[in-house]
Amino acid sequence: MKKLLLATAVTLLASGAAFAQATDTLAKISERGAVNLGVRDSSGLAFTLGGGKYVGFHTEMAERIVDDIGKQLGKPLKINYQVITSQNRIPLIQNGTIDFECGSTTNSRARQKDVDFAYTTYVEEVRMAVNVKSGIKSINDLGGKTLAVTTGTTSVQHIRKKARDASLDFKQVMGKDHADSFLLLESGRADAFVMDGSILAANIAKAKNPKDFAIVGEVLSVEPIACMLPKGDAKLKKAVDDSIARQVKDGSLAKLYDKWFMEPIPPNNVNLNMPASESTRNAWANLNDKPMEDYGN
Repeated sequence: MKKLLLATAVTLLASGAAFAQATDTLAKISERGAVNLGVRDSSGLAFTLGGGKYVGFHTEMAERIVDDIGKQLGKPLKINYQVITSQNRIPLIQNGTIDFECGSTTNSRARQKDVDFAYTTYVEEVRMAVNVKSGIKSINDLGGKTLAVTTGTTSVQHIRKKARDASLDFKQVMGKDHADSFLLLESGRADAFVMDGSILAANIAKAKNPKDFAIVGEVLSVEPIACMLPKGDAKLKKAVDDSIARQVKDGSLAKLYDKWFMEPIPPNNVNLNMPASESTRNAWANLNDKPMEDYGN
């Protein structure tokens, strides 16, 4: 019996060690000398200029995080940029394809069952973009209209709830990513596109005729946006959180925000004119990883 218990204990210890090793992302990063970073190609916080060039507030923040992790590990790190979508971002974290992502992911209780989140670095307001000629000013104007939403995003849930509350009947079309959803609006196949305000602003800035579109209506939801991390990897979470705290403390995160939201940005040299909201500044002042349900939506 003692031998059986001893064998069981050894087995459990071995499996526990294997699990710990499997979730030790910093060790894998150190061994390969590179971070596999999940990035977005059409988000307001992270997007591409083409040719393998990825930019934006969260992309550049992530690059600084990688620099800090490299200092912690005592070696410079290469970044392997991996484009992710709303649909595949969680599976790619779970299967280890990417080490972490800094795109435009909402921290929610449902997602916290599968992944962890770093400190909140942006608090988003979900609204809608429309063609200025449409006459749409609020959710109540959507009756009989066609609405574009991006597959795999929390915006779908919010607009459905608002529609039920207002007894509205409208058609819904799904874009495979944010660029596809905006194209539905831009081409006239949708009357409105509901999404994070920063994503709407960035896509309008990249439109053929930006002045044709406007962000209108009431705020549908307030959501904390944060880098997504593998579940249970405490060492990686501390490294990412420590870097974010450093960037907040030395003021570089606020300057980085202004660079991407208060100054002309590529590709069309458009200024989004989006000052950091009170909610975002409060998140910086009181660093936390609370889910959106704690924001009282």
